[in-house]
Amino acid sequence: MDRNTIIGFVLIFLLLMGMQYFQTQARVEAEKAKATEDSIRLAELREDSLKNQLPVLPLEETTAALVDSNKTALIDSLRSLQRNEIYGAFAPAAKGIEQEVVLENDVLKITFTNKGGRIKQVLLKKHFKMGPVEEGEVKHPLYLMDNKEDQFEYLLPVPDAKEGKVFSEDLYFEATSSANEVVFRAKIADNQYFEQKYQLSDGSYTLGYDVTFQGLEQVLQRDAKTVTLNWIDHISKVERNVEYERRLTTVYYKQPDEYATSCSLAKDDTEDFMGQPLEWVSHSNQFFNIALLAKTTAFAGGVLTIKVPGEEEKDLKVLGSSLQIPYGSGSNTFGMQFYIGPKEYDRLTAFNNEFEQTVPFGGNILGIVNRYIIRPIFGFLLGLIGSKGIVILVLTLIVKLLLFPLTYRMLYSQSKMSALKPQMEKIKEKFKDDQQQQQVETMKMYREFGVSPLGGCMPMVLQMPIWFALYRFFPAAIEFRQASFLWATDLSSFDVFTRLPFNVPFYGMHISLFTILWAISTIAYTVYNSKNIDMSAMNNNKAIIYMQYVMPVMFIFFFNNFASGLTCYLLFSSILNVLQTVVTKNFIISEEKIKQELEKNRNKPKKKNGFQSRLEEAMRQQQQIQSERTNKKQNTTPNKRLKK
Repeated sequence: MDRNTIIGFVLIFLLLMGMQYFQTQARVEAEKAKATEDSIRLAELREDSLKNQLPVLPLEETTAALVDSNKTALIDSLRSLQRNEIYGAFAPAAKGIEQEVVLENDVLKITFTNKGGRIKQVLLKKHFKMGPVEEGEVKHPLYLMDNKEDQFEYLLPVPDAKEGKVFSEDLYFEATSSANEVVFRAKIADNQYFEQKYQLSDGSYTLGYDVTFQGLEQVLQRDAKTVTLNWIDHISKVERNVEYERRLTTVYYKQPDEYATSCSLAKDDTEDFMGQPLEWVSHSNQFFNIALLAKTTAFAGGVLTIKVPGEEEKDLKVLGSSLQIPYGSGSNTFGMQFYIGPKEYDRLTAFNNEFEQTVPFGGNILGIVNRYIIRPIFGFLLGLIGSKGIVILVLTLIVKLLLFPLTYRMLYSQSKMSALKPQMEKIKEKFKDDQQQQQVETMKMYREFGVSPLGGCMPMVLQMPIWFALYRFFPAAIEFRQASFLWATDLSSFDVFTRLPFNVPFYGMHISLFTILWAISTIAYTVYNSKNIDMSAMNNNKAIIYMQYVMPVMFIFFFNNFASGLTCYLLFSSILNVLQTVVTKNFIISEEKIKQELEKNRNKPKKKNGFQSRLEEAMRQQQQIQSERTNKKQNTTPNKRLKK
């Protein structure tokens, strides 16, 4: 290939890369534009139409003249006409001054606004938000539902309104309140109104919520069977481990006679349940629920959506629920409940409607292990022990004790293999130039002495479901949120032993000491164990030997951002592995007894099992193929020389 051809290929490659880049950028910009258009569409529909009508009668240009001419009443009259046109029968409620009302108990402080008759913000008194790592251990008040871009409004089907509907968030409700109740009414007349009633009990995260359509049969669309509730939450960052929090933020829901489930955890998603009843919907982040539950009659349907902003955006996700509220003529009240609080498993279970499924313990086998094995054990131990870290240590001890019979068999098998080192050395010396024959003879020797090279795998295999379950358990169990142990300040998030002045790719800006200590203890265990195991049988697989040392180092990057409860468990488990191995091999297992057993097995009549037969046959076939390739290569080489 000449120089010009190479230059041509390079230029073509650069041109294609450039085209790909600009096409990608154009697609990204188009997607951003579409997302922006979608997000403002509803806002444009519900924007105060008075503002759009004022150019007919510009306030700034006419006020002075009208006041000077004593015609202020005219402006009020014109504005009233405009409100009548835009809001129809609800025009009287379209004028007012925003005011706040507060309900609180010992766990919640809820601030309402009369504009829309909705919740403006919720303070969780017993929970806190931690600042960024660089800020230190500074706690901030934890607010939910406080984003100014959030929406919670009803689309009232009013035929004589300009748009054919009235948005409740544009209306000013009359508020009456007592110590534990607030009632908001958007009145047309004394016996015609749209009402929202909230009730808060002591010590509860549950807020009673009823909506009533009183005497509106002549106001709302006559054939209307439902009223739409649009609910949009911009979920802000609350936890330090943003990766966990973003992944575990989603919309959960429950249909009658179906298992509770959720929308996607990882990408934009829309679930359409129009015409299908829903028992409850939850806008859920890692540890807290903002849920709306129907009391007796289910929601008539709904559309649930998730938008995942870019990582540079301030919101983790935007969650939306468009719910259909059943409506009938005359006095019609629909009962609901808000749950605004922590995802405490027992508290959610008390609802008796699978609401506890919003705790993200995982699905299938992981969820079963976490919900019905690990969580009850942790709950029992927490009732006895105050320290969460000590509970993790005790759990590790329990797991090790339960698996000790298998661990003993593993170590016993390793000791038998170690006792066969002299025989292994003889095989290695006899077939030093034929590694495949070494493997065949080694398998024969294992069968002769009754040794299984796979005897040490079972304990590790049985522990893997526990590891995977704990991987989901610690970031989901609120009991470990902001629970400290040793240098870790939050067992549900990564431990920060020290901060780095820069960000290391795939690692982060902090050092997890639990992870470092786990890696060191794992390598120490590998070194000790390798001294007691004959590794000569693995000479053909040196990569496997090396990986035993490389993997812990690689996992430092993987575990550095994991929940410290998990890395703490892994550290305890690794340390106990070392102690268990040292004690068992030196004080429990007898070398003399092993030698006697090996000789006894050697003298027994042998019967191959299916696995051994297949393994030896596969090795013989591989040996034969390798031998044929070698012979062919030797026969071909002289012919090539003759041709030359």
